[in-house]
Amino acid sequence: MDTATFWPQLSTAAAWLDGQQLLHAPNPALCELLGLGERRLEGMTLAALAPERAELAEAFRRALQQQRVVQLRDFPLANAAGGTVAVDLTLSPLAAGGVLLEAHALAAAAPESTAQLSESLRGFAHEVKNPLAGLRGAAQLIARRVGDEGVKELAGLIIAEADRLAALANRLLQGSADTRFAAVNIHEVLERVAALLASQDAVSIARDFDPSLPPLAGDADRLTQLLLNLGRNALEAGADRLLLRTRAEHAARIQDRIVRLALRVDVIDNGAGVAPALADTLFLPMVSGRADGSGLGLALSREIAAEHQGALNYRSRPGETVFSLILPYGDAHG
Repeated sequence: MDTATFWPQLSTAAAWLDGQQLLHAPNPALCELLGLGERRLEGMTLAALAPERAELAEAFRRALQQQRVVQLRDFPLANAAGGTVAVDLTLSPLAAGGVLLEAHALAAAAPESTAQLSESLRGFAHEVKNPLAGLRGAAQLIARRVGDEGVKELAGLIIAEADRLAALANRLLQGSADTRFAAVNIHEVLERVAALLASQDAVSIARDFDPSLPPLAGDADRLTQLLLNLGRNALEAGADRLLLRTRAEHAARIQDRIVRLALRVDVIDNGAGVAPALADTLFLPMVSGRADGSGLGLALSREIAAEHQGALNYRSRPGETVFSLILPYGDAHG
């Protein structure tokens, strides 16, 4: 894993603490959470994050001395406005020395969008973050203690997915549908999806990529979720072969408009195909071709495509189903 690339993109607020409890390498998510610039946070003492709260320093000492993950739930951190922000804190010992500090923001006083979220779903989102932190910590320990590069790569995959799920839980807790756009290399997203699918199922995954495609403005985590849903749906439909294909598409139609240049991502599988009875309702919530299906995966995938001003379409016959994600590169016209 390329830490220099991965660290700034990490959606979880984080920093490294040395043995003197000084912060180093605060990532953009932590700067945004506290409203403080990187220069202000670099070298700041841990105590300054929570004045008069001795339990934070004690948690640091336990994590460092006992070499175990320590968590503090619903803990107030000082922000630039002179107030506090409530977070779940995780302190994880590092093999190179020091402690990794991670802060997962909790919901603020309920805005209207949060009030619309059911209490049970918010409760689930909150509770799932703690086992995710434990899972992440265990994966970090595995990565440090094994010499097998393949196992280390899988541990890194677990860490990245735990971070992505934690960000999804934060989205639910905060009632926020804001999408974080940045330059995205779609092939890096597809490679991550392929690695996740291959780690769970015996599936043959082929690539047919156009290497000349430029980066796209998008939310890498949300696009990963979309494409992962498509891949998992294919496997659940009995597919054992997937083809991931990327192409540039000129004068592409997206809903009722034409865009000059678009990215098309095709996920092609050899499964049983979409039942004709589901053709008109496939992307609706709670519609599934499986008795144990939730019917949310494709509905969420189309929602993510819409967040990116794109479209998600499909064509299907037994033995070949193609889901096509169309994302615009430039402004629409016409």
